[in-house]
Amino acid sequence: MRACVQRVKEATVTVGNKIIGQIDKGLLILLGITHQDTIKDVQYLVNKIINLRIFTDETNKFNLSVLDINGGVLIISQFTLYGDCRKGRKPDFTQAAAPELARELYLEFIDLVKKAGIKTQEGEFGAKMLVDIHNDGPVTLILDSKND
Repeated sequence: MRACVQRVKEATVTVGNKIIGQIDKGLLILLGITHQDTIKDVQYLVNKIINLRIFTDETNKFNLSVLDINGGVLIISQFTLYGDCRKGRKPDFTQAAAPELARELYLEFIDLVKKAGIKTQEGEFGAKMLVDIHNDGPVTLILDSKND
């Protein structure tokens, strides 16, 4: 499981002409799921992400997590994080999970973030979405449950 985590001042996700998710200060998570992922990958990444100390304290040091600042999280399903671009010019997405497994683990990820007490918003699984990101810093990290 891969996550592209961005510290944001605000972020929204729109489907059609309707905003379906919106947060102020917090984290935008683009979540990619592969066919080998399990609930253990979900648990690992949720715990890692919600405790990442990437928000600044009063001394301007990265010492605070999204939990510490009472921030929000916007979670977007992103199968293209498993795009393999090593051959040719067209990405190969065979490492991305089938939609049934991906949806199940995506929803479990959202549920665990909510259970941590974090204001959580989400995109629409499988939909064409417009994601508006106001990256703060910019601070962007790539996490992978298989490589961390």
